[in-house]
Amino acid sequence: MLDPSSSEEESDEGLEEESRDVLAAAGGSQRAPPAPAREGRREAPGRAGGGGGAARPGSPSPSVLSEGRDEPERQLDEEQERRIRLQLYVFVVRCIAYPFNAKQPTDMARRQQKLNKQQLQLLKERFQAFLNGETQIVADEAFCNAVRSYYEVFLKSDRVARMVQSGGCSANDFREVFKKNIEKRVRSLPEIDGLSKETVLSSWIAKYDAIYRGEEDLCKQPNRMALSAVSELILSKEQLYEMFQQILGIKKLEHQLLYNACQLDNADEQAAQIRRELDGRLQLAEKMAKERKFPKFIAKEMENMYIEELRSSVNLLMANLESLPVSKGGPEFKLQKLKRSQNSAFLDIGDENEIQLSKSDVVLSFTLEIVIMEVQGLKSVAPNRIVYCTMEVEGGEKLQTDQAEASRPQWGTQGDFTTTHPRPVVKVKLFTESTGVLALEDKELGRVILYPTSNSSKSAELHRMMVPKSSQDSDLKIKLAVRMDKPPHMKHSGYLYALGQKVWKRWKKRYFVLVQVSQYTFAMCSYREKKSEPQELMQLEGYTVDYTDPHPGLQGGQMFFNAVKEGDTVIFASDDEQDRILWVQAMYRATGQSYKPVPAIQTQKVNPKGGTLHAGAQLRKFYADRFQKHGMDEFISASPCKLDHAFLFRILQRQTLDHRLNDSYSCLGWFSPGQVFVLDEYCARYGVRGCHRHLCYLTELMEHSESGAVVDPTLLHYSFAFCASHVHGSRPDGIGTVSMEEKDRFEEIKERLSFLLENQISHFRYCFPFGRPEGALKATLSLLERVLMKDIATPIPAEEVKKVVRKCLEKAALINYTRLTEYAKIEGQVTLFCFVFDTETMSQASPARKLEDVLHLAELCIEVLQQNEEHHAEAFAWWPDLLAEHAEKFWALFTVDMDTALEAQPQDSWDSFPLFQLLNNFLRNDTLLCNGKFHKHLQEIFVPLVVRYVDLMESSIAQSIHRGFEQETWQPVNNGSATSEDLFWKLDALQMFVFDLHWPEQEFAHHLEQRLKLMASDMIEACVKRTRTAFELKLQKASKTTDLRIPASVCTMLNVLVDAKKQSTKLCALDGGQEQQYHSKIDDLIDSTVKEIISMLVSKFVAVLEGVLSKLSRYDEGTFFSSILSFTVKAAAKYVDVPKPGMDLADTYIMFVRQNQDILREKVNEEMYIEKLFDQWYSSSMKVICVWLADRLDLQLHIYQLKTLIKIVKKTYRDFRLQGVLEGTLNSKTYDTLHRRLTVEEATASVSEGGLQGITMKDSDEEEEEG
Repeated sequence: MLDPSSSEEESDEGLEEESRDVLAAAGGSQRAPPAPAREGRREAPGRAGGGGGAARPGSPSPSVLSEGRDEPERQLDEEQERRIRLQLYVFVVRCIAYPFNAKQPTDMARRQQKLNKQQLQLLKERFQAFLNGETQIVADEAFCNAVRSYYEVFLKSDRVARMVQSGGCSANDFREVFKKNIEKRVRSLPEIDGLSKETVLSSWIAKYDAIYRGEEDLCKQPNRMALSAVSELILSKEQLYEMFQQILGIKKLEHQLLYNACQLDNADEQAAQIRRELDGRLQLAEKMAKERKFPKFIAKEMENMYIEELRSSVNLLMANLESLPVSKGGPEFKLQKLKRSQNSAFLDIGDENEIQLSKSDVVLSFTLEIVIMEVQGLKSVAPNRIVYCTMEVEGGEKLQTDQAEASRPQWGTQGDFTTTHPRPVVKVKLFTESTGVLALEDKELGRVILYPTSNSSKSAELHRMMVPKSSQDSDLKIKLAVRMDKPPHMKHSGYLYALGQKVWKRWKKRYFVLVQVSQYTFAMCSYREKKSEPQELMQLEGYTVDYTDPHPGLQGGQMFFNAVKEGDTVIFASDDEQDRILWVQAMYRATGQSYKPVPAIQTQKVNPKGGTLHAGAQLRKFYADRFQKHGMDEFISASPCKLDHAFLFRILQRQTLDHRLNDSYSCLGWFSPGQVFVLDEYCARYGVRGCHRHLCYLTELMEHSESGAVVDPTLLHYSFAFCASHVHGSRPDGIGTVSMEEKDRFEEIKERLSFLLENQISHFRYCFPFGRPEGALKATLSLLERVLMKDIATPIPAEEVKKVVRKCLEKAALINYTRLTEYAKIEGQVTLFCFVFDTETMSQASPARKLEDVLHLAELCIEVLQQNEEHHAEAFAWWPDLLAEHAEKFWALFTVDMDTALEAQPQDSWDSFPLFQLLNNFLRNDTLLCNGKFHKHLQEIFVPLVVRYVDLMESSIAQSIHRGFEQETWQPVNNGSATSEDLFWKLDALQMFVFDLHWPEQEFAHHLEQRLKLMASDMIEACVKRTRTAFELKLQKASKTTDLRIPASVCTMLNVLVDAKKQSTKLCALDGGQEQQYHSKIDDLIDSTVKEIISMLVSKFVAVLEGVLSKLSRYDEGTFFSSILSFTVKAAAKYVDVPKPGMDLADTYIMFVRQNQDILREKVNEEMYIEKLFDQWYSSSMKVICVWLADRLDLQLHIYQLKTLIKIVKKTYRDFRLQGVLEGTLNSKTYDTLHRRLTVEEATASVSEGGLQGITMKDSDEEEEEG
C-alpha cells in the first residue's frame, strides 16, 4: 500500500470525475444506498492504494439520474453530501492519526467468512457429487444417509437460501448444523467394540470437511485465513485510512491532500489540534452557561448539571491527553514530574493558579556523534610520522582516533557523546607522536572548536584548523561531521531576537529552545553556551502568538512576531521569513490557541534575503497551493465546536454499518475492532453522547433487520439496555442529564423494537432457520422481555411476557402452515389445500389424489414440528406449554384440510389408515401433544372407521372359514391347509394392523385388543371343529386291512390342529381373568380334539391288527380248518419249497406298521403328538394281542400262530423302540405277560414239533438278519 503522504501524480481532472453515490442528505428521511461499500467492491483487491483516483465510466445510469428532479437541484444535493463526507473524513482521520481515548479491542469474537449464493450452489453440487459416488471419499452407508438427510433437509431448504442471501450465514453455521445432526444419529447407533462414538464423530466431521472443500487447493487456505485474521483484529493506521476512504467515498487524491494539509504524520500538530478543540469546547460550555441556551431536558435542574458534565468530559479528555507520553519517538526521554499542588488546577484552563516551572524542569539531553574523516594540508611532519586526533565535548570525556601515517591522515572514526547543553562546545585536536626521549606529551599540530546545534548541518564538512604560530601548516583543514540529535520534547530551536516585559528585557540575539514538558505545558527557554539550564524561560500557557509588522526602533532581526498575554507582550524577530513561519507554527501548537496566525500576503511571496526557500518549505507551499486550489481549506479550518457532531456521527455510524454488512464477513451487525476503535475515539473526542450513539445504532440495526439482514439480538439488547438505563437515570456512562429528544426517540424506538421482535418471533422459523445464528432466538426472547419492562427496576410479570409470546406463536402457526402449503404447491404435490386453492380445484381432484396430498402435507407438517423441537425448543424452554399450543394451532389449521380430504373418501375405504398411523405415531411420542385437542379429534374421526373395519373383517373371516372348509382339499400348505393358513394370516394381519395403530386412548385400545382376541378364539374354535369333523369322515372311509396307509390329508388335518395350538397362544392370549380363562378353554378344546383324533387313529390301527389276529384264529386247536391247513402244508412241502409258515401275514402287518410310522413321522409337524400316537398305538396293539392270547389259555397255539405272533410282537417292539417310545411303555406289564406266554409256547413247540425253524423270542443275530 502506498504511503498516505506520498505525492502520487494525479491530474487535476481526477477531482472532476463522476461523483460516487452520495450519503444520506442532512436531515433527509430517505436513506441512500451505501455507496462506499459498492465502491469497495468495484476495486480490484491487488491495486495499490485502492485506486481511488481512477475515474468511473462516464455514461450515466438510471441510479445516478434521479427521476423527477431538476439537474441543478440534484447537483446541489450531491455537492452538499460530498462536503459533509469530506468534513466528516477530516475528523475521522484526526481520530486515527492521534488517538488518546480508545484502543482497538482485542477481545471481540472473530467473525466468520460469509457464504454467498454462488458458494451455496457450489456446495450443493459437491454434496450431490458425493451422493452420486463421483468423489474419492470412502464412506459407509450410515454416513451416506446422514449426508443425504443433510442435503435434502438443510442444503436444499429455501430458508437457508434466504439466510445466505441476507449475508448472515457462514461456513461454520453449515458445519455446526451437520455436526448437530450426526451427533443425534451416532448416539442412536449400537455400540461397536473397539470403536468409540467420539471416533466415529471425528471421522464423519473430517469427511464432511473433505466434501465441503472439494477440489480446492488446500495450500492456499491458511494464507487466506491469516489475512482474514489480521483484518478482523488489529489494523494499522494506513489500513484504517483506506477503510474509511471506502466507507465515506473519499478519493485517494482527496485523502492525500487532507493528509498533508492536516499534518497527520506530525504528532505535535495533532496534539495541538486536540488542545485547541478542548479549549473551544470549554469556551462553548461557558458561553452556553452564560447565555442560558440549553437543550430541552426532562427536568429543569439538569441544565446546570449539563454544564458540569461538559466541563468534566473535557477535563477527562485533558487528563487522557496529559497521560500520553510527550512523544512516542523518544524512548530515552521520560517526563519529569512537575511539582504541582492540585491536578484539578492544572487541568482547569481558566484557573489563575498557574504551575510555575523551575529551570530544572526543562533540562534537555542531547546525543552527539562526531565522525573524523581526514586531515588535509599537513606538511610540517615527515610522511612516516604517526598522527592521530582527539575529540571532546567540553565538560565531558575525551576520545581518540586510531593512529595513521602523516602521508595518509584518514580515519573515519566516530565518537558518541551525551550532553545536557543545548549549545555545546566541541573541540577536535590533531597530534603527532613526539620522538624526543625526554618529551612528556605529544605535539599538537592544530585544533578546531565547533559550536553545533540541533539545526546544524549533519553532513561532513571541511573546517580550517588553528595552528601554532611557528607551524608550516598554514592551510591545515580537517574534514568531520557533527550530528546533534534533537530530543523528542524539544519542539524547535534557533536564534532569535527577543524583548519582553518580564523576561528578556534587552533586545538582543539569543539561542532559544521550545521545550514540551507535558501535553499541556510548554516553555520558551534561552540558553548560553556550555549551560544545561536555561538562562531565562517563559511558560507559554495563556499566550497567543501572531505575526507582526517590523518595529522601527529595534535594530536586528528582519521578520517579527510576538506572543501576547494579559499584562505581557514578548516581541521576537528572526533573520528570514521561513524561520519565522516555523517558529510561529511551533508556538501556535504549543499555546493551544484557537486563532490560527496567517502571515501577510506579501511576506509569503517574497524572501527578504532574496534567496530561495529550502526543499521542505517548497513542498509545504506546493501542498498548500494544491489544497487551496481544490477548495478543502474550509474543512481543515472548520471549528469542530461549531458543528453538529450528533448529526455527523449518525452519518458516520450508518455508513460504517452499511460497509460492514456488505463486507466478506458474517458480522450480524457487529463492527470490526478497527471500526469500533474509530467510533469510540470519535465519540470521546467530539462529545457525542452515548445515548445518542446507541439510539442511532438501534435505528440502523432495526432498519437492516426489517429489510432482511441478519442482526445479532445481543447487539440490540446491549444498545437498548444502555438507552433504557440512561433514560431512567441510571447513568451507564456517568451522564445524568436526559434530554426530551432522547426520551422521545427512546420511546419511539422501544415501540418499534417491540413490533420488530414480535414479528421475528412470529417468523422464528424463517428469521432463525435451523437455530442459526446460534442462540439468536433465545436472545430475542430475552430482549423482548427487557423491552416490555416499564422501567429498569421493575421486572415485568411472567404472565404478561407469556401472553405476548403466545400471541406471536399463534401468528407463527398460521405463517408456518401457509408457507408450508405454498411450498407443497411449488413441489407440485398438493392440489387440495384451502389456503392455496379454490373450491372448484378441490372438487375436481379425485378422492385418492386428495388423500395422497393430505398424507404428503402431514409428512411436511411433522417435519416442521420436528425441526421446531430440534432447533427452537431450547429457546422456548421457559414456556414449553406455549410451544405445545403453537403446535395445536398448527394442527388445527391442518385439520381443515384433513377433514375435507377424509369426507371425500368413499364409504368402507381403508386407504386413510396410513394417515392415522403417521399422525398418531408422531403425536403419541410427544408428551405435550399426546391426547391433545388435535389428537382427540383424530381419534374421533377414526374410531368409527376402525370399528367398521373390524366388523367387516370378522364377517369376512367367518365367511372364508365356511367356504374354505367346504372346498378344502386338505393338501399340505406350509404348516397346515390352505384354509387354515389363510385364516391364521388374516387373524394375525388384523391384530398387527390394530396393534400398529397404537391407539392412544387406553380404554378403546383395550377394547379393540379384547375383541380381536375373542374373535380369534371363536374363529380358531370353528376351525378346530370343522377339522375334526372332516378328519372323522376321512378316517371312516379308510381301509381296515393291512393295506391301510394314512392319507396325506389326515396328516394335514393333524397339522392344522398343531398350528391352531401354536396360533392360539399368540392370537388368543390376553392378560386378565376372563380372557385368560377363555384362552384356556380354546386350548382345552384343541387338546381334547387332538386327543380324540389320536384315539381314532389308534383305533383304526388296532382294527387292522384285530383283522390279522382273526386270520390267525382259524388255526386254533381243535378246529377242522386248522387240521386241513396243517395237512396241506406238510404234503406240499414234499414237492415244492414252501415259505416259512406265518411269514406272509406277519410281514404284511409289519410293513403296514412301518410305513404308517414313516408317513406320520414325515408329515406331522408336532413331535409330541407323534410320540403320544405311537405310545397309544403300541400299548393298544400289545393289549389286543394279550387279550387274544388270554382267550386261548387252555389251548396250545398252532405252530403257525406262534411263529406269526412271535414275529409281530418282536418286530413291533423293535420298531416302536426305534421311533422313540420310552422303555417304560415298551416293557409294560402287558408286554411282560405276552412275552412269558409266547416263551412258554415256544418251549412247548420245541418239544412237540421239534423247533420253530429259527423263530424264537430270544434275541439273536440270525433273527436280525431274518428281519
